[in-house]
Amino acid sequence: MSNIYWDSFKTFFKIGLFTLGGGYAMIPLIEEEVVNKKQWVSKDEMLDLIAIAQSCPGVFAINIAIFIGYKLKKERGAFATAAGTALPSFMIILLIAMFFHQFEDNKVVAAMFRGIRPAVVALIAVPTFNLAKRAELNKWTIWIPIVSALLIWLLGVSPIWIIIIAGLGGFVWGKVKR
Repeated sequence: MSNIYWDSFKTFFKIGLFTLGGGYAMIPLIEEEVVNKKQWVSKDEMLDLIAIAQSCPGVFAINIAIFIGYKLKKERGAFATAAGTALPSFMIILLIAMFFHQFEDNKVVAAMFRGIRPAVVALIAVPTFNLAKRAELNKWTIWIPIVSALLIWLLGVSPIWIIIIAGLGGFVWGKVKR
């Protein structure tokens, strides 16, 4: 019988080790492992966990790992998944910090980083579009992400206010629908 703590740690360590582009780029890998392969959470639960993780302060990847780990095995599960997610980044950043000064002026390294940037944008864009599809946007709700993005981008409204207003709006809508 496998140890769920070790299994969840390894799963999130692997995801953290092979994902460039931060938490949003991790979503497809997390979903594949946690929803499709291991079936620790359902697709609907995953969508809810993503929404909650985005709304909480802190690093998105750690937040989502903590929520999944907590669902699995409470505090110890949350610690295992959070450690698994954070440890690869910590180790990689430590190695880069130790040796970066030797390569910072290297044209090949600079070119590699310029090449990685567009790929990271794609890694973030794909899960965003997938989330939009699963959010079941329709002619009545499509305006919410559009207006939110425009308010943040054009008017500089804090995303925190957008989250608060959207949360309150969802709460009121849920009360009205009942």
